Amino acid sequence: MALGRVLVLGLDPTRIPGWDPEPVEAAIRRGQARFAEHGIEADLCLVALDDNNAEATIVAALSGRDYACVVIGGGIRKHEPLLEFFEKVVNLVRRHAPNAAIAFNRGPDDSADAALRWLRGSG
Repeated sequence: MALGRVLVLGLDPTRIPGWDPEPVEAAIRRGQARFAEHGIEADLCLVALDDNNAEATIVAALSGRDYACVVIGGGIRKHEPLLEFFEKVVNLVRRHAPNAAIAFNRGPDDSADAALRWLRGSG
């Protein structure tokens, strides 16, 4: 049974100043592997806050495919100075992927679990 395609939105760890991206990149790889373990096709859209096109990049990703679920990562959600950006992201999802469930992960490793809560209808 196909559960639908998932889009994971997050911050690009290689574009965060003063940050070692490797642990986050490794967690993202583990998270993407978990989608594969469940037979779920998952796309990744990572944006940089210093990129004036972050919103356009997200819109392009949302518009590129029909998604059953969009997972918004903790890097976007949890850092209080990004509250307005988080609000924009939620509203971009609502506008450009209106049929997609919206899920939130705890970290890059459990994005598949976050999506599965909604893909299996228990969210």
